[in-house]
Amino acid sequence: MNAFPDTSAFPSNAPRRALFAVNGKARQGDGCVAEVRSALEDGGIELLDVKLQAGESLSDLIRARAGTCDLAIIGGGDGTLNGAAQGLFDTGLPLGVIPLGTANDFARTLGIPADPLAAARLIVEGEPRLVDLGMVNGHAFLNVASIGFSADLARELTGSAKKTWGKLGYAITAARLLAQSRLFTAYIEHDGTIETVRTLQASVGNGRHYGGGMTVAQDATADDGTLDFYSLEVDHWWRLLLLLPSLREGTQGQWDDVRAFRTTEVVIRTRKPRAVNTDGELTTWTPAHFTIHPAALRVYAPSTPPGRYQTSRRFLARSSSSPSSRV
Repeated sequence: MNAFPDTSAFPSNAPRRALFAVNGKARQGDGCVAEVRSALEDGGIELLDVKLQAGESLSDLIRARAGTCDLAIIGGGDGTLNGAAQGLFDTGLPLGVIPLGTANDFARTLGIPADPLAAARLIVEGEPRLVDLGMVNGHAFLNVASIGFSADLARELTGSAKKTWGKLGYAITAARLLAQSRLFTAYIEHDGTIETVRTLQASVGNGRHYGGGMTVAQDATADDGTLDFYSLEVDHWWRLLLLLPSLREGTQGQWDDVRAFRTTEVVIRTRKPRAVNTDGELTTWTPAHFTIHPAALRVYAPSTPPGRYQTSRRFLARSSSSPSSRV
């Protein structure tokens, strides 16, 4: 990644210039964009409107325009932000998030207001802070990358269903898939060990929230320098239903049929190639090599997000015990 741009040479009273990209297909779409624009421009930010060309990604666009702006403001959901992550990592541009998607898990993890206008005011008045970035086979992820059930869900859940039904769309599609899901064999390599498991889903988290309200781990944050892994080794669909409250709270690692640990690198292999879901998008296949890039992105977010008070306790635990454990 390039070093973060040196802005000390710019006059302190010069207006900031922001690359401004909005996903019109996001759940909230263009409905509030005019008001958001006004809030940003009234706050002294000059907006450079950009639209994707055929075959172009948001990361391509950010890399191409990085020299003409001071930050990137992205309006959309987690999939839209995922498409910008690599470009932000490569250029060091700070990110302003306007949550317009179905779940907005990244914004929720960082404590960015769900209301787009409040999020715009945060960009105007706030300061960016450093957050981590996950990688799998060279693909960036902000929230969680998963293999198994959630990847099947991402394949089945269409954009139109998400826009029409919102979070209910997740539940409807998940219930249908759950009835036909089967365990698969995975080989988990981490911290000098290789474990063979039969699992419904293996997930690796960088942030705290994912999947429209699920939680990777109760004390996970987006700036703790670690990945949170868990594997759902349940053999009956009703067992997974019992697990749902824990999956929402991030306490699933306390169950006997859930394998959970923290690490900075993990490799997942399967007998046949399986798709990997990164922030709701299918981007790569197993074997999947996961790593963490600490303090890799700058994001306009509150300085004390949810879960911040738990971070120091988490580092104390890591210093006094092995980074991996079967809970």
